[in-house]
Amino acid sequence: MTDSTQILLIIVISTLTVLLTLIGVQIFLILIELRNILKKTSSMFDDVQRVTHAVVKPVEEASSFMLGLKNGLGLMKSLKKIFSAHKEE
Repeated sequence: MTDSTQILLIIVISTLTVLLTLIGVQIFLILIELRNILKKTSSMFDDVQRVTHAVVKPVEEASSFMLGLKNGLGLMKSLKKIFSAHKEE
């Protein structure tokens, strides 16, 4: 009786050892794949950041150009008022 119990216990322990080893290997492979996915995602975010900066910079420059143009026209109007008031005197 003891021999059959020991044999069954050895079979169960061996089976569990093999299964846990296979599960460990699968978890390791999943973690490697997850690392690769995170690297690709990081690369995509870097590309998106570059594109965003490439779009934002010209828009900011155009905005500052328009603001400068507006200020220049305001200065011209002020000078025109000063000169027209000066001519009337």
